[in-house]
Formats: sequence, C-alpha cells, structure tokens
Amino acid sequence: MRDRLHPGRAMPRRLLKLFLGLIAYGVSMVMMLQSGLGLMPWDVLHQGIALQGGWPMGRVAIAVSFAVLLMWIPIRQKPGFGTVCNAVVIGLVFDLVNGWVGDRLLDASLASRAALLLGGIVLNGAATAAYLGAHFGPGPRDGLMTGLVRRTGRSVRLVRTIIEGSVLVSGFLLGGTLGVGTVAYMLLIGPLIQAMLPWFDARTRVAAMSDAACVEDRSA
Repeated sequence: MRDRLHPGRAMPRRLLKLFLGLIAYGVSMVMMLQSGLGLMPWDVLHQGIALQGGWPMGRVAIAVSFAVLLMWIPIRQKPGFGTVCNAVVIGLVFDLVNGWVGDRLLDASLASRAALLLGGIVLNGAATAAYLGAHFGPGPRDGLMTGLVRRTGRSVRLVRTIIEGSVLVSGFLLGGTLGVGTVAYMLLIGPLIQAMLPWFDARTRVAAMSDAACVEDRSA
C-alpha cells in the first residue's frame, strides 16, 4: 500500500530486493558446492560442463542461462530486466565467492558440511523469494518452465520434473555432484519459497491474509 502511495520509493526497494536476492543466490550455490553433499539440479549440469571443459562454473552458469533464453524464442516468452540480471549476476557472484573460499572448507567435518548444505538451501529459498518478489521478471530457467506450461497446457509439476530430471541426468553423466543435498533441495525448495515469498512480496502477503480471513469467516 505504501508503495502505491509513494511510487517513487517502490523502485529502489524493488531493485534492492532484486540484487540482494541474486547475490544471495550465488552465495547459496557456493555453500551447497562447498558442502560436497550434492548440488541443486541445474548446478549438477553446470558443474558437469565445467569439469569437462575446464571452465569456471559460474561462467558456465551464465552461458547456460543465455542458451536457455534462446529456448524462450519459440515459446514466445519475453524476458524482463530481472531475467537478464539473473543470467549474469548469479554466475559472477558464484565465481567471486567460490574463488575466495577456495579449499578452506576441504577438511570440514560432516556436521559442518551438513550445516553448510542446509544453510545454502534455506538461503536459496530466501534469495529466490526476494528476486521473484521484486517483479522484474523470472530467471531464465523459471521462465522456460512457465512458458512451456503456458504453451503446452501441462502442469507445473510435470514440466518442472521433465526439465530438472533431464538436466540432472545430463549433469551427472558429465561428472556433476549428485547426492543427498540434491534430494533435500528438490524436496525443500518449493515449500521454502512459498513460505518466504510473503516476506518480500506485498501482493502475496495481502493474498495470504485474505485467504486466512476467508477461512476464519467460514469457521465463524
């Protein structure tokens, strides 16, 4: 409501949410990688390509992002400002932070690595909710999924399973790290984003409050 009354204040807030979300997303990728317990599905592919080609994983993620954007053309999906930022910023942050961490966590205990994994998954959920809540457009991979859902009429669950299953198998065959962290991410990320989105998106928060009020009215 305050953003509607003061539209000039809305843009800086949205930009802050967008870039903090993208930076946090890149950091969460590093946390999962350094845990050594498994990566998110797309990062299994990024790591596999990086291992085969000898390129930094973050730059591979950027290249894959733009390759995915090319797939938007036949499904007539239009990118936003946040889409392009997503494609570039996350990979740059990943390479910067991962290069700084280096081998410092190589001898970490299993408990420390598990905490790093869990923290990375939670941070990834918050980061995704933040950049989605900024409303500057979906990331390349999310946009591919929603575009295919719109064009094919299939369910989000089916399309997402096919896409992520394909990249997961491809990445694993290329040498990407598939582990318990991968499974944990796939099980937890949806509920985490759903729970955290109202923190960053006033529209979602208002909708959730309206739903709660309706439930109370029915029970009254």
